[in-house]
Amino acid sequence: MQDASPHPAQPRNQLHGVTLEAIVLALQARYGWDDLAVRIPVRCFSHDPSVKSSLKFLRKTPWAREKVEGLYLYMLREDRRRQRLPD
Repeated sequence: MQDASPHPAQPRNQLHGVTLEAIVLALQARYGWDDLAVRIPVRCFSHDPSVKSSLKFLRKTPWAREKVEGLYLYMLREDRRRQRLPD
């Protein structure tokens, strides 16, 4: 009998292994709550924001989570692009 891996390798998926909490923390550190609320206009970022309330909302709201994940991937692409550019 062959043991199946519970999580197959996903080398091309940049979100694989990254928790939603890590994503929210990285975005908050980069943009701050105010800019994050402008980029993704949801109440959890604009009214008394916290990581805990954001995670609760994003776990229940797939469209908002997709926007947050998309912004995170954009941030990663921008970081890579900046590293490739000469000073």
